[in-house]
Amino acid sequence: MHIFLYDENFKYQGEDVISDYDELPKNATEVRPQDGLYLPEFDETKREWFESATKEYIDSLQPDPGPPSDIELLKQQNADLLQQLAESEKRAEEQSKTTAELVMLLTEKGVI
Repeated sequence: MHIFLYDENFKYQGEDVISDYDELPKNATEVRPQDGLYLPEFDETKREWFESATKEYIDSLQPDPGPPSDIELLKQQNADLLQQLAESEKRAEEQSKTTAELVMLLTEKGVI
């Protein structure tokens, strides 16, 4: 029988195999921890494993992505330029609208 061991704090300690005739040790369960847990902890009441690792701990285990590639830099520069262009077009449109309103006011007043 395949068993999964835990310590006094119910933290996963590994696995073992015992005979079907052997008694299950006090610090063991037949419940397999699900894949993807970083620091499995056993809940005896629910008879299930859960994640006990903090987000910070899990993040610390992730590999450093390193510096961005040339393509990633170009993509970011392109996105920045497109944003600047959109803002410039918006300002030009607002200026054009303001100019049209001024021309209309000057025409109504007979200035032009």
